[in-house]
Amino acid sequence: MPYTAPPAKTAISDTYPNPSNAVARAGFAQLWEYVTALLGLTGNPPAARTALGLVIGTDVQAYNANTAFTNVAQSFTGGQRGAITTLTDGATITPDFAANCNFTVTLGGNRSIANPTNIVAGQSGSIFIVQDATGSRTLSWGSFWDFANGGIAPTLSTAANAVDRVDYVVRSATSIHTVFTGNYS
Repeated sequence: MPYTAPPAKTAISDTYPNPSNAVARAGFAQLWEYVTALLGLTGNPPAARTALGLVIGTDVQAYNANTAFTNVAQSFTGGQRGAITTLTDGATITPDFAANCNFTVTLGGNRSIANPTNIVAGQSGSIFIVQDATGSRTLSWGSFWDFANGGIAPTLSTAANAVDRVDYVVRSATSIHTVFTGNYS
């Protein structure tokens, strides 16, 4: 397939994410030539998509200036938020860091927070620890949890329904830096 310079204006700008990028446009222009030659079309994007059985938003990513990319710095003008996942109470509570960044758990007895699964350096979030209606529940921590006060696990607030929070940043696959803030309510 011969290389041709990109056209000054592309007929495919409604489907390509960055039509002003000449290098990318040139590559896409070659693909477009191939597809149109194969299908006998003359630069008609809707007809080509239909002939190929492609649906924008399902098979082909539609251009959207508001799309966030994971490989470049972003400036957000709207609030960003993560959901809070409820952890299952039990003798040993194991957060799955692939499920979310923020968690909550209501302790129904003296418990242990195990080392999480799916740990990835750079993840950060919070764990809200709530005493049940009885209160005075204790909590121990797995070996990956590194607390700011010399590595000593914190003492939870003991009042019924008290809320404490642990904020964390994963430093490595075996080190989670944590800060405890107690007695929110």
